[in-house]
Amino acid sequence: MQWIPLTFSQLSTRQLYDILRLRSEVFVVEQECAYQDLDGHDMHANTLHLLGYRDDKLTAYARILDEGVTYPEVAIGRVVTAHTERGNGAGHELIAQALLEIKEKWPNQSVMMGAQSHLVDFYGKHGFKVSSEEYMEDGIPHIDMTRKPA
Repeated sequence: MQWIPLTFSQLSTRQLYDILRLRSEVFVVEQECAYQDLDGHDMHANTLHLLGYRDDKLTAYARILDEGVTYPEVAIGRVVTAHTERGNGAGHELIAQALLEIKEKWPNQSVMMGAQSHLVDFYGKHGFKVSSEEYMEDGIPHIDMTRKPA
């Protein structure tokens, strides 16, 4: 997997299209969740878009948000892998790479995420701990998770 971290202003038109297509394929079509994906956070000056390409196709993506954008801490969101990448460790590789990017850009910071509840064990393998009660977001059970600095 080739990992490319970029800010919004660094994204090419093609890369932006790839991101929006993958997010739509998984979140809207596969998970049947109609929601407002374009929330303005993509364009925040310090948002980092982590793109994972395999064979010139975007197959993994995460959005890393600066402190104060959605949580007081740095946050990971819009974590997505293409159906073709599931079960081969790409999701774990994506989270590990996101945490490396955070460690470099925001050293010694806690990291937050609003995770789909069924993924608690997955994120737990990366040091995240449940930090809220379960709540519904766009019709899907979610839970906040926090990772203390490593």
